[in-house]
Amino acid sequence: MQKSASSLVLGQGGLDIAQSFFKPIHGASPPPPTRRTTKISVIGVGNVGMAVAQTILTQDLADELALVDVDQDKLRGEMLDLQHAAAFLPRTTISASVDYSSTVGSDILIVTAGARQIPGESRLNLLQRNLALFSTIIPPLTAASPEAILLIVSNPVDVLTYVAWKLSGFPPNRVIGSGTNLDSSRFRFLIADHLNVNAQDVQAYIMGEHGDSSVALWSSISVGGVPILSFLERQQIAYEKQTLEKIHKEVVQGAYEVIGLKGYTSWAIGYSVANLARTILRDQHKVHPVSVLAKGLYGIDDGEVFLSLPTQLGRNGVLGVTNLHLTEEESRQLKNSATTILEVQRQLGI
Repeated sequence: MQKSASSLVLGQGGLDIAQSFFKPIHGASPPPPTRRTTKISVIGVGNVGMAVAQTILTQDLADELALVDVDQDKLRGEMLDLQHAAAFLPRTTISASVDYSSTVGSDILIVTAGARQIPGESRLNLLQRNLALFSTIIPPLTAASPEAILLIVSNPVDVLTYVAWKLSGFPPNRVIGSGTNLDSSRFRFLIADHLNVNAQDVQAYIMGEHGDSSVALWSSISVGGVPILSFLERQQIAYEKQTLEKIHKEVVQGAYEVIGLKGYTSWAIGYSVANLARTILRDQHKVHPVSVLAKGLYGIDDGEVFLSLPTQLGRNGVLGVTNLHLTEEESRQLKNSATTILEVQRQLGI
């Protein structure tokens, strides 16, 4: 499944005409043996996986893109559909396989695969099925690319990032969950919309669980470098806490609304994950709110738990976690968020 029919030889009798199509210049040296290519593998070709793959292609983030899924027909169809757009995209080798060995040499392994909830199924049972699924996915992936960065997108992302870390044997700096990177983008958009400014001028983070117990860091929000809440207080401009809570609620409900309207989320998470891949591969040292091992940070000492913290990312994965000043209320909420995730992990027996 690595190549489509269009990649077969075209010459008479099976002659490969590529060798005669271009002639080397006189005295040319062979390519150096140390030529470095960038490879990303996406595991799971559902709506999220393909949105991630499509965004990676259009943003020219990889020389090679490997797709992996258990559904062979859909997998080949998605590969061909992307290959047929080659004339409109940067040159990228696209392959597809049901075999994890196709991911060998990956720089980033992006896991979007996950079990879907059956009507009437409990969240715990769904989690147990995802745990079983990850037990078949993570070990062969990490064996094929032992130096890769493992980026988990599957939900519930915090618990499954912890599971992936345990199953992989990777150091924690090379296991990252997409976390609240997208939540924070929604947060910035809503604040910008409320203040009628460009979202790129807004600095704002959602921390903690990617879910209902997430924490909005109101104290650290700034627009154009101006801290919002302290500015309002200095100017003696009144604001209602209910307004802030409403914006946070819209962030949390954002994904549910999209799912209710179109059946699933895809494009925003695709851009979010590609954004993380760019920061990692190009060693940009940007700060993203992603799910990382939080033990010993921000007073979280009760156990090994992954949740979203403002994290500096680069070629080696997690470079460090930003030491933000939290209010007492924000600190309490973050610890509660960690407790919520730990309780789920304990129910799974992991």
